[in-house]
Amino acid sequence: MPGRVHGSARLSFVRSGGASRLDILDQRAPLRVLFPEPHDPGVPLAVLVTTSGGLVGGDVLDVSVTAGPGAAALVTTQAAEKVYRSEGAACEIRLALEAAPGSWLEWLPNETIVFDAAKLHRRTTVSLEADARLLAGEIVVLGRLARGERFTSGTIHDGWEIRRDGRLVWVDAFRLAEDLAQAQASPAGLGGAGALATIVFAGEAAKRLAEPLATLAERLSNEDLRIGTTRIGDILLSRLLAKDPRALRSAFAELWAYLRAEAGSLSPRLPRLWSI
Repeated sequence: MPGRVHGSARLSFVRSGGASRLDILDQRAPLRVLFPEPHDPGVPLAVLVTTSGGLVGGDVLDVSVTAGPGAAALVTTQAAEKVYRSEGAACEIRLALEAAPGSWLEWLPNETIVFDAAKLHRRTTVSLEADARLLAGEIVVLGRLARGERFTSGTIHDGWEIRRDGRLVWVDAFRLAEDLAQAQASPAGLGGAGALATIVFAGEAAKRLAEPLATLAERLSNEDLRIGTTRIGDILLSRLLAKDPRALRSAFAELWAYLRAEAGSLSPRLPRLWSI
């Protein structure tokens, strides 16, 4: 369709001379990558920027991030990704994460705000080798809640797939399309939540951290913020539902900080840019 965009960003990190550094950068508008000073000296920080200000129907973003053997990297976004209403095609976000043996890779985006009547198809595929560790997540906000807008029409398809040494170890799909009001209000659905999030940690430490993470999640939970945790092999999951996106974001950050400190031996805080 004329006027639609197809942005891409491909990043690769390697370990060389005892330190992790950027190896490959290939970017195409409206995606741009910035490299501010990292808050963990041993973990390069990359920040994705969507210069178009948001996505409309038919737009496509392709993001690929690779951590080579022994390398570490944290990739985040400058601001919330906005998905605007569409009367035609859906916009697509395709994310591919790859981590080689001995590597540590973090994918820490800001929220995706889905405007009413928007159409979003997003797919995240992860390939891990040997003892590679991954900490990744997503936050979705249903409508511009600060302006009183709810997500009453439109579609969201959000899928995850993680493979370890080529073997499928976790797959997940979230779909919100028909009967939106019922799905969002039902206790078996979103239970009135205006925002939802997922955190995924993959690594050997999952078994050791499952119980303390569940304890932290229980402490953070309340009537308006529900958090559940699950372990499947070396995959550790946290699911969050909240009426207030700010409360969800705060809990998300606390869970993330705990996991990066305990599983990655890194500072228990997030990049300052993510917290602005």
